[in-house]
Amino acid sequence: MTPRDIVLEQIRHHETDRVPYTLAFEGEVAARLDRHYGGPAWRERIVPYITWCPGVVRPPNVTIDGAHYRDAFGTIWQTDKEAPVVTEPGLQRPSFEGYAFPAPEAFLSDVAKRDAREHLARTPGSFTILFQPVCLWEAWYLRGFEETLTDCIAHEDFYAELLDRMTALTLAFVAASADIPADAIMMGDDWGVQRGVLMGADRWRRFYKPRYARIFKAIHDQGKLAVMHCCGSIAEIMGDVVEIGLDVLESVQPEAEGMNPYALKRAWGDKITFWGCLGSQSTIPFSSPSALVHEIRRLRSEMSRNGGFILAPAKPLRPETPLENAIALVEEFLAK
Repeated sequence: MTPRDIVLEQIRHHETDRVPYTLAFEGEVAARLDRHYGGPAWRERIVPYITWCPGVVRPPNVTIDGAHYRDAFGTIWQTDKEAPVVTEPGLQRPSFEGYAFPAPEAFLSDVAKRDAREHLARTPGSFTILFQPVCLWEAWYLRGFEETLTDCIAHEDFYAELLDRMTALTLAFVAASADIPADAIMMGDDWGVQRGVLMGADRWRRFYKPRYARIFKAIHDQGKLAVMHCCGSIAEIMGDVVEIGLDVLESVQPEAEGMNPYALKRAWGDKITFWGCLGSQSTIPFSSPSALVHEIRRLRSEMSRNGGFILAPAKPLRPETPLENAIALVEEFLAK
């Protein structure tokens, strides 16, 4: 079986001799591992079970100065922080009056589609994913984070229209990907925080559930699988995401409330595939190497029972990861 076959079998809820995995590192951790192994050749041992290929892309950002740019939505970002931050939302008021919402055509790139096909041709043995660059929760990029949380309570009609426009944009991305023969389309909406769904389960069901049902159906109509990256706890809406057709949930942070992977497996493991589950806030940085290896082996054994599992750290290995833990993780991942 190829790596792609193994991933597909797991998603079809069939057990496999090998459990597929993905392994990502932040740059500082990767550099330490390169020094430990005497160079980057060790990375060639990583089995490419899953590869990401470019799909449609955002229009070019407009540089303002060395630390700021304006994106296609008119939002100004500051880039000289650890991560880019919004300094001026593109949509200042809860109204579209006088605001030119970008047209889907502005985001569709024939060059990106060509690059995606070339990537697919280079990786025939891997499970391939197109990552869509704009998702519904990213509406906060237009309004700012606090303003968005206010909008979904105080300006419900406006927020619903904003999500309708973001949905149309996402569906245009999906439609543009119809002739790219990837296995899946992946989105990244961080609905959860450590204690639950950020806007609350009821509002998520009102605003997000019907729109994502349309998006997942459009993906399935192409014969592709729907994959969602989501941080934090979404335990209270797991039944909803299963109902609307999500095939794979990625990240599965075990430290978040209700996201114990073994409990999720018992409750939903025959209906959805869990990808991740190895704690990046707990096990990876703070356990001993032997305890880390024990947890990896337990995840492999229990989470892959009857299929439905892809092993991965919940987040790329972060700088606080001790070198000995990073080495133990790499060796255990690559041993099988």
